[in-house]
Amino acid sequence: MSIRVFSVFLALILFSSSFLQVARCQSDPETDVVEGTGEAGDLGIVNDDVQDFGSDSFSPAPGIETVCVFPKNPSKVVAAGEESELLVGMKNDGDSSLNIIAIQASVHLPFDHRYLVQNLSVQAFNNATVPPSAQATFPYIFAVSKFMQPGSFDLVGIIVYEIDQNPFQSTFYNGTIEVTEPGGLLSVESVFLFCLGIALLVLLGFWIRGQIQNLSKKTKRAPKAKVEVGTATTDASTDEWLEGTAYSQSLSNKSKKKK
Repeated sequence: MSIRVFSVFLALILFSSSFLQVARCQSDPETDVVEGTGEAGDLGIVNDDVQDFGSDSFSPAPGIETVCVFPKNPSKVVAAGEESELLVGMKNDGDSSLNIIAIQASVHLPFDHRYLVQNLSVQAFNNATVPPSAQATFPYIFAVSKFMQPGSFDLVGIIVYEIDQNPFQSTFYNGTIEVTEPGGLLSVESVFLFCLGIALLVLLGFWIRGQIQNLSKKTKRAPKAKVEVGTATTDASTDEWLEGTAYSQSLSNKSKKKK
């Protein structure tokens, strides 16, 4: 019975650890950020949440290429409630200058982008331009909600810009990020696994103790060897020495009664 309980408990801890374990996504090959080769205007970053461009959808302009890198986080692991930074590189192969309006991102469920998890902050720019045949890099800082459950999500990032006063947008990133709990020495997962480990050790100790007790009981129940007692003989010299005493008389009386 104890072995069966031990096996069930071991299976439980293996299942819990695999279920709670947070899978780490593999980092993509690092892409070099394109440095500006022409004179770009000052970034002039404006406060976040100036305008929400999520409801508007524009087509990308021809001749515009984008690239995205996570400079300090190549594995794309994002802690809930903590700020993360990415860099958006733009290359203008068109004939006209473009004005950067804003960068925005959103978090979706990985299996269906129709389910929006969170709209991230909008980072607007003022007087940020990219001339023709030029390249520029723009930073974007975001933070997912601290209440978001750990797991894999899809991050969709867009950059909105104008060319000749016509709005366009390009998607600079559409991929997976891994959301984890806020950093710290202890987490719900680590505490749970620690408690399971302690319980497993205690159960193992009880099981070993029970096996030792069963072994000792079997040893005590082993039959003892019988000791044969032979027939006692009386030495003749001893009988002579006891003649006339009360002991010899009692022996003679017993012999008479037996007859």
